Amino acid sequence: MKRIKVGIIGGAGYTAGELLRLLINHPDVEISFVHSTSNAGNKITDVHGGLIGETDLTFTSEIPEGWGIDALFLCSAHGDSRKFMETYSIPPQMKIIDLSTDYRHKETAGDFVYGLPELNKAQIRKAVHVANPGCFATAIQLALLPLAASKKIVGEMHVHAITGSTGAGVKPGATTHFSWRDNNLSVYKPFEHQHLQEICESLHQLQPELSESLNFIPVRGNFSRGIFASVYTDCDLSTEEARDLYKEFYKDSAFTFVGDRNPDLKQVVNTNKCVLFVEKFGNKLLIISVLDNLLKGASGQAVQNFNLMFGLDEKAGLRLKASGF
Repeated sequence: MKRIKVGIIGGAGYTAGELLRLLINHPDVEISFVHSTSNAGNKITDVHGGLIGETDLTFTSEIPEGWGIDALFLCSAHGDSRKFMETYSIPPQMKIIDLSTDYRHKETAGDFVYGLPELNKAQIRKAVHVANPGCFATAIQLALLPLAASKKIVGEMHVHAITGSTGAGVKPGATTHFSWRDNNLSVYKPFEHQHLQEICESLHQLQPELSESLNFIPVRGNFSRGIFASVYTDCDLSTEEARDLYKEFYKDSAFTFVGDRNPDLKQVVNTNKCVLFVEKFGNKLLIISVLDNLLKGASGQAVQNFNLMFGLDEKAGLRLKASGF
């Protein structure tokens, strides 16, 4: 089979590094170029040291004439993907997967399909342009979609979710510095996180009459990778009924699994999996959702979408072992 040629824009960040790791080992992919204006001429391994021995590619600041690729991954900063799309003449047949927030919302999406496979798989298969979901958004949506699909969200939804430091990106800052983050916790953007809009749009896609509030408290964790989200809401289902509902909803999912034991982050770190656990306490249904913010929350999901767009095995390049210990 002829390999699918791909390019990457914004190649120096964490999501690009993980994307490179996945695509280098993808059986159907050839990486044609990795664009980075700040690292042009440098070896990929000068920035992504974990890829030493895996690639001889160097960063480029030039877009090859005629592009010469089948697919483009945009790993640009938020706001820069739209600027890129408006600056360059994009071949109409070239598939694009954007990992920024620029095209995730209905009013700004244009022809971009929202790329949550558990929600929009059929549309993703036909799409030319896909907007990859946010990391918190993926974890929280997967916790709530089965309830929305069965019109079972009848009260306010409460979410407490803690994320690793890589969720803040590669650029250092006061709240990512090791000496501050280690042995520390802090809340940020309570009730107004930027992922709330895409979460609510997806829930309304399945339960259009939904009017209940989603109360989201994001927390900075003192670890590098992963998201641990605990979600609870009023529900008239028993534990057994809720688990059956969730298992039925995700029965054809390649990477979302409903377990019978309370999960931990190490089950999913370094994988494209989301593991869910549901249990009833009084009139409250608790849903635990765990995933790797850089994989199922970003680059792994981007490759999953790529596989769907090109009619490949959905798991191609994504058969990864959890770190576990």
